[in-house]
Amino acid sequence: MRHGKYPLIIAFLVPPLALYVLFVISPYLQAFQISTTNWLGYSAQADPVGLANFRTMLHDDRVWNAIGNNAILLAVVPVLTIVLGLFFATMLSMGGRGDRAGVTGVRGSAFYRLVYFFPQVLSVVIIALLWREIYHPNNGLLNGALRAVGLPAPTWLGDPRTAFWCVLAVMVWSNVGFYVVLFGAAMSAIPRDIYEAVLLDGASRWVTLRRITVPLLWDTVQVAWIYLAIAALDGFILVQQMTNGGPNFSSDVIGLRMYETAFGSESKFGYASAIGVVMFFLTLTVAVLALRAARRERIEYS
Repeated sequence: MRHGKYPLIIAFLVPPLALYVLFVISPYLQAFQISTTNWLGYSAQADPVGLANFRTMLHDDRVWNAIGNNAILLAVVPVLTIVLGLFFATMLSMGGRGDRAGVTGVRGSAFYRLVYFFPQVLSVVIIALLWREIYHPNNGLLNGALRAVGLPAPTWLGDPRTAFWCVLAVMVWSNVGFYVVLFGAAMSAIPRDIYEAVLLDGASRWVTLRRITVPLLWDTVQVAWIYLAIAALDGFILVQQMTNGGPNFSSDVIGLRMYETAFGSESKFGYASAIGVVMFFLTLTVAVLALRAARRERIEYS
């Protein structure tokens, strides 16, 4: 049995590792190589151009506009999603009234968690199409409600001043339910005796959330922030289906800019690969910085 252990391990590990290298690692390496060429994607010719694509990117206003929108998403989406997730999870876990006020959850909390989690069972495309109809200027549910109370009805996705923020709101809405469930599960592992002691000392629910719940859930919050930051640096499908980067590139993001550069009228696969390489390093940098920040916070709270 001992002599047969390693061949068995190799037999189970080598095939999936080979598939991972073939379908994940290899395309990444090819993207780095293609980014140094002028390949148009549909021809056999791909002349090396060195770092010309990256130099062109430095002066591309559309790329910088997309990066700026991603930076706003990175700053706003994780914060709003985590704050709302913590708030709703706290209300569901500790918002009830009973013999131990503030410790029991609200009545029907399981149903509320199901409602909050419901967007997670929908694909991103369905969410985008659903909200595009809600934002419709003539027949949309939102403008219909505004007209019913006598308020003006904006052209949400057709106005450069509001299109990006409408997409941002949908991104928060589609993610917050998952983190309500995640934070609620983490809160259920915190001993209730801690909350009872704090409440007996007269602490409010806000103080309890800020001083007790958040520090004890800090590792979970950090993981949530990393995932949300990566999602904020993408946002491709939601933006493409709702606005396609418009109007006038006001809601453009770097993932959509890469896609349009590669598969649009210009078909610049080499330049699009260079954008993808920059996107890769941006995502990697954000993840590393978040992990380092999490390490410092764990030392502080230990």
